[in-house]
Amino acid sequence: MLFYLFCCTLKKKDRRLIDRRYVSMVNFICVKGVNIMFLEERQELIVRMVERDGKVKVKELSAKFKVTEDCIRKDLGSLERQGRLKRTYGGAVKLTQSVHMIEVSRHRHMDVEAKRRIAQAAVSLIQEKDMVFLDVSTSNLAIAELLMKSDRDLTVVTNMVDVLGVLARNPRIELIFAGGQINRGRDGFWGGMTQDFIGRLKPDIAFVGAVGVDVKGNSVSTYDIDDGLNKARIIARSKRAYVLAEARKLSTDGNYDYAPLNALAGLVTDTEPPSDIRAAAAELGVDIVLP
Repeated sequence: MLFYLFCCTLKKKDRRLIDRRYVSMVNFICVKGVNIMFLEERQELIVRMVERDGKVKVKELSAKFKVTEDCIRKDLGSLERQGRLKRTYGGAVKLTQSVHMIEVSRHRHMDVEAKRRIAQAAVSLIQEKDMVFLDVSTSNLAIAELLMKSDRDLTVVTNMVDVLGVLARNPRIELIFAGGQINRGRDGFWGGMTQDFIGRLKPDIAFVGAVGVDVKGNSVSTYDIDDGLNKARIIARSKRAYVLAEARKLSTDGNYDYAPLNALAGLVTDTEPPSDIRAAAAELGVDIVLP
């Protein structure tokens, strides 16, 4: 245990000088339990800090516990695999902050009226014969429910299972599904195959969801990198792309920025934002679309 603590306090370049046999012995000892109580205690304290403060930084934890940043990164990796926090660049955040990662079956019942208003505003932007992309978003599900009752001739592309199910009932809509690797909790497909398919399309208009929209910071964010990569590809391939966000999301933020806000044509939201948000959007050349 003392040797392990000594290794943790060494800088990375110094640790490389230690005989590999001793490093292997230390790793074996940690796995076999001689140092497990120490690791568990430190990791438990890290979890408590995340629960209390919402986030932690590697540098701060390294200083607090007097171990190397590499040791802290390993702790955070272990805790993420246990489902106790989510790693971010330079630290970790509390899992319960990730509203976006709530299963769709629960999320669709949140902010129902706001999503209905957003959907109404979004549908007004769609023109006859448009190819429309609806990504994985419960606001897009609300759009699909309106389009299902529409008599317009449209082509709709989606990677969200429930959107597919809703629009399949409207024979006037040509429906294209962007498959790939399924994320059952999020009710959608993403990954390399999905991104490759999206890269072959040229939608007239696209609507993407978000965890948060930082208008002043010119960023749109999510919590899942694969989801963010999909959204970024959709935006890049579309003639016009809009982000859908309830008013509350203008004061929240994810930990993965998937696009600058001014890469989109506009922000569709349910209520008029404060004057400083409107001014920041105008400066970026981003339209705010309201019901």
